[in-house]
Amino acid sequence: MSWRLGIAGSPIAHSLTPQLHEAALAMAGFEGTSRRIELGAKDKSKLNKVMRKEFDGLSITMPLKAFGVEICDELDDVATRTGSVNSLLMRDGRLLGASTDGDGFVNAVRGQFDVNVEGAHVVVLGSGGAASAIIDGLVRHDVASVAVHGRNEVKVEELVARYKNVHDFSLTYRPVDLIVNTTPIAGRIEEAAVMQGVGAHTIAVDITYEPRLSSWRALHERSGCETANGLGMLAYQAALQLQWWWGVPIDAAQLLKAIS
Repeated sequence: MSWRLGIAGSPIAHSLTPQLHEAALAMAGFEGTSRRIELGAKDKSKLNKVMRKEFDGLSITMPLKAFGVEICDELDDVATRTGSVNSLLMRDGRLLGASTDGDGFVNAVRGQFDVNVEGAHVVVLGSGGAASAIIDGLVRHDVASVAVHGRNEVKVEELVARYKNVHDFSLTYRPVDLIVNTTPIAGRIEEAAVMQGVGAHTIAVDITYEPRLSSWRALHERSGCETANGLGMLAYQAALQLQWWWGVPIDAAQLLKAIS
């Protein structure tokens, strides 16, 4: 079988996912190709048709993750709970959906910083699909608390209501062990200082990787934090996605080297 893989979303021209797919195909000894497809918020029906006709496995990113939930015949538990899908698979004529973002993020923190999140106090900036998946992964890996700092009050309230140890930003435990920025670059407000409770002991992760060193990440580096961009999460969630598609283990650290 030659696997027909891809990544869909908008904007998509910058995506490194095809490189990850092709590296993993070589690692697993499989044949196949991966390509980018530009699909935006108005393309839900097109996503469904394209996936069922042209792909065996598809990664989906902004703004399609909620649409993925609606078009699937079957969802895994995480996708059902978070209302977000990043992985689609055609199997026996049925469209299956899964979310590997949360576990991918946690695995990336472990792989890149050699730390476990168990017992950590975390701040998550943003309340969209990526934040939802990451918070779900953090909670399932036994963090002590998550404080959500998002501008969409409805989404923040939904996240707080879903988990007993997730709070709005007014209840932030300090010191902060891990801070995660999930907000789009275009909508950010330039910061002059890190928030109270963040310091040299804090790990700061910006899930964007364009630019590699965002101004937010640079600010936290100057404050002594260990930092990372989104390449780690990208590689580690892809490894879980590919394992789900193929049923074989994929080395996430090796995938990260392929795009670093």
